[in-house]
This record gives sequence, C-alpha cells and structure tokens, in this order.
Amino acid sequence: MMSLPVVGGEAMFVIEVQQLERYPVDLYYLVDVSASMQDNLDRLKTAGLALSHQMKEHSSDFRVGFGSFVDKPVSPYIDPSRVSRAADYEVHCRPAHGFIHVLPVTQNMTEFTRVIQEQRISGNMDTPEGGFDAMLQAAVCQKDIGWRPEAKHLLLVMTDQPSHLALDSKLAGIVVPHDGRCHLEDNIYSQTTTMEHPTIAQLAEKLLENSVYSIFAVDQVQYQWYEVISLANMSLGVSSYRNQSKLLSDVEVQIGLEDAQAQRFRVNVTAFCPNGSTVSGSTKCSSVFFKVTVGMSWCPAEDGDQDVLMSVRPVGFNESVTVRIRQICGCGCTETGRCHDDPDPSPCPAETAVCRADRSEPVCSRRGTCKCGTCVCDSSRLGNVYGKFCEMDDFSCPYVKDLVCGGHGQCVSGECVCLPGWTGETCDCPVSTESCVSDDGLICSGWGKCVCGKCVCDDSRRSGALCEKCPICDSSCQSHCSEMLHTLYSYFEYFKYTSIV
Repeated sequence: MMSLPVVGGEAMFVIEVQQLERYPVDLYYLVDVSASMQDNLDRLKTAGLALSHQMKEHSSDFRVGFGSFVDKPVSPYIDPSRVSRAADYEVHCRPAHGFIHVLPVTQNMTEFTRVIQEQRISGNMDTPEGGFDAMLQAAVCQKDIGWRPEAKHLLLVMTDQPSHLALDSKLAGIVVPHDGRCHLEDNIYSQTTTMEHPTIAQLAEKLLENSVYSIFAVDQVQYQWYEVISLANMSLGVSSYRNQSKLLSDVEVQIGLEDAQAQRFRVNVTAFCPNGSTVSGSTKCSSVFFKVTVGMSWCPAEDGDQDVLMSVRPVGFNESVTVRIRQICGCGCTETGRCHDDPDPSPCPAETAVCRADRSEPVCSRRGTCKCGTCVCDSSRLGNVYGKFCEMDDFSCPYVKDLVCGGHGQCVSGECVCLPGWTGETCDCPVSTESCVSDDGLICSGWGKCVCGKCVCDDSRRSGALCEKCPICDSSCQSHCSEMLHTLYSYFEYFKYTSIV
C-alpha cells in the first residue's frame, strides 16, 4: 500500500505495469456458432491453433479453452418446430443454445484442435445473438472454466452480430432479472430460458470482479457497435478478426475509489507507451508506465483530514495496488497554539506563500483568500473568478453587442476562446463563407474576399453586399460607349443627306 497526500490542488504518482515473460495466461474462446458464422467458424478451425501458438510468444505458461453460444432457445429467437435442425443448409447442425462450456482451459493443444474441428453451426431467427448471456457465465463460473487465480484471464468473443441487451428477453416472456451467478449444469447454461440477458453494467461489473478482460473479435460491419460498448467499460476491448494478437498483449489499468467518496475526486491517467508516445487520458497500452493524477473536487462538509482508499489494477490480472489518499482539508493554522491563536487573525506566512503566483504577486491576486494553502476565490456579480491564484475570470474580455466575446466564446484569462465556427479577438467573425457566396456560386462574385462573413471588394469601383455592382467598370463603360457611337453615327448619316432650309 502506498500513501498519497492531497492538499488543495492535485497530487501525482507513477506505476509501472509490465507483463513478465512467464506470467501465466488463460485464453478462453467464446464463439458464436449461428449459421451466419459458418465462414468464420471455418476460419477458426484453421487459424485458431495458429493464434494460440502466437500467444506463446507473450507467455510461456499459456492455456486455452473453448465455449459456444447462439441465443436463448425459445420463441421468437428460434423456431420451436425446428429445434433439431436450426439451419436450412446444414443437415448436421446443432440445436440452438444459450451457452455450452466445451473445453476448460488446458495446455493440450491437440485436444483444443480436436474440439474446434468438431464444432458445427446452429441457427436462430433474429439478428442479435445471446453473447452477453454467455460472457457472464464464462466470467463467473471460475471453477468450470478453469481460470487460474494467478493467471491473466482473457475472454475472446467471436461473433458477427450485436448482442441482445437487458429487457430484450421480455419478447419471450422472460422477466426475471439476471442474478449475476453461475448456472452451469453438465456444462450447459441452465437458466437461459428463465433469466433475462444481463445489463452492460452488470456484465462489466462481473468481468472486473473476476479479473476477466474480454475482447470482441468482430468483422468490420459490427465493429462500431462493439466499439461504443467497449468505450463505456474498460474491461471490454474490440478488435477485427485480423488484429486479435495485438489486443491480447495490451495492458489496461482500472481505477477504483470507495463508492461513497468517488465524486469528491477527479482522476486522470496518462499512458507512457514503450515506443515513446504519450497518450493522455488513456488507460491502455502494452508494458507501460501510467501517470495517475488525483485532484480534489471539494472537501467534505465536516472540516478535517480524511483517508480514502483507491485501488489500481491491470484489467485481466489478479494483482492490484492500493493507494491511501490523505485528503487534507483541515487547516493547521487554526489549531490552538498556532497563528490563529493570536488576536490578529492573519493567515500563516508559510501558507500564504503557496497562494502567490510569484513572490512579488499579491495573495490570490487580491481576488480571494488563502485558506490552508489554497486560494478561495471571491464571488462577483459580474461573473466567475477562478484559477489556482484566482487570476482568471469570465468577464474581463471585450463585449460585443452587450455580450462577452459576442456570445460566441468563453473568457479565459482575459482572452476570448472562441466556440467552433467563430474566430477573431472578440469571436465576432464567422469561419463560414456561406454569407459571401453569390448566385453564380463564387465568393463575392469573384471580385473580393470574404472577411468576417462580409465581402471586401478587390476593386474600389465595385460595391454591393457581394461586390456585384460596378456602374463605372470597363465592361459597362464599353457597352455604353458603343451604344453612344452607334447613335452618333446614325445622327451623322441623317444630317449628311439633310439640307438646312
């Protein structure tokens, strides 16, 4: 256990996560055997063993297991009249099933090869499958699957369709919520027709609880659906069929705080990857250093110091680091015998020093008070005062039409930070040139530039909102001169043959 004092602002610590060469790895294949997976199942029969051998490059203590799923074997997910022959084009297909545990994790690659060669497809009626049902059983049935306590647990889910979610089961009259427990009888999920599909949160909780890191190996069509699911839960990853080995070697950390205290803290994780890159806000990389920054959002109502426990663990590993966060909210100066015991209630000099941006600067920029080494900014009817030294506000920026930054930006440190689509010192210039496009599709009729949403004509003789007017331009003048010459010539010819009487 390590201790981390947090005073006012933020504190930081670094942990290193490195997968040892002989770190044991358990990989469990959970494969969708519905009819649409025929090609992928054939591919697994040829590539599954190769991937398993490739995994031995990451661990010399490697075991592999196998299970299959389709969907809940009840209408409307399947046709009850075709239980024994679920697929049209496969004579020897298997009946639909929620989850069948076929092979516990083993080092026997010959047995694993035999098992996947024997797999046959099944079928169901609708597009989504029952993958989440099977995943939860694979995570919580530790003894049946054979997960070793000391090993990294990887659950590789192969499918080509999305999964049913909680409440979908109501279509089949199944209304009992999933209890999150193991229900394997003779290696078959026994409650598939009596319990609902688990929720995403419930599934993620059980995966983390049992140190199981799952990877969805899907084709490109369903990649985005599973990517959205995985972004919401760090115990879930997603990969294409061709990139499974890379994802299997990734390391990801999970941060956990005591539930009752979690909202008081903000946590940011930056991954320093082996190739020298830095991924701020990322919790995933392979064999990396993770910089964890912890900050306090607020102190509890009761003044004083408090300890909060935080756990940091690599997802899929059965190891963790416990960090005791020492939340220092009480002020030492208020104790008897210290500065505030003096009739003069001025703060302690040592504490005000950390409330100055520079030694020559005033305490809290004269816009706040220093409390326990932290600036508490004054309130203002004009807007918010904020920043480590109360040096920022949201009202010192220029006003346009009685609005700060023209209503198109935010005031940060006295400067306008414009919203997307706006630019300029006061955020009054639209980036779009749409208002400058003339009927012929040209910017400013081809005679000017669009500046801040208005046309600035290149030729001073041109005018109009789109530079479309030019009463004295060459083309217009030539036209009028030509007409005048024609008129004069007509008069000349007329008077040439007319005598004056």
